[in-house]
Amino acid sequence: MKNVADKFVDRRSTSADAKAAALRAYLAAKEAAEPTLLARQAERKAVAEARDARRMERERVKAEENERIRAEAAEREAAIEAAARAESDEREAAQKNRVSRVIEDEAARKAERDRRYANRKARQA
Repeated sequence: MKNVADKFVDRRSTSADAKAAALRAYLAAKEAAEPTLLARQAERKAVAEARDARRMERERVKAEENERIRAEAAEREAAIEAAARAESDEREAAQKNRVSRVIEDEAARKAERDRRYANRKARQA
């Protein structure tokens, strides 16, 4: 039985040595990668800042474009309103002109009727 126990102890110590060696290798690799890790982090940060700057520029350009479109729409709307107002004023002026012509014609007819009536009365007298 001693032979089996020795093999077990050997395997256990070999396993512990392997774990310790793996831990040392991991820590050494981590320490060796520290400068490149910092460089990669700095590079990632620079890329992220550049991306944010580009995004903000796109948003600014988009906002300016939207503002320009809104201004053009407001100008078009104002032009349409002015045209509608001018057309309405023109119709109103035409209506007033027709009304005044009708009144003038009516006044002329009354004056002609009164003149004929006065002539008829003058002939009868």
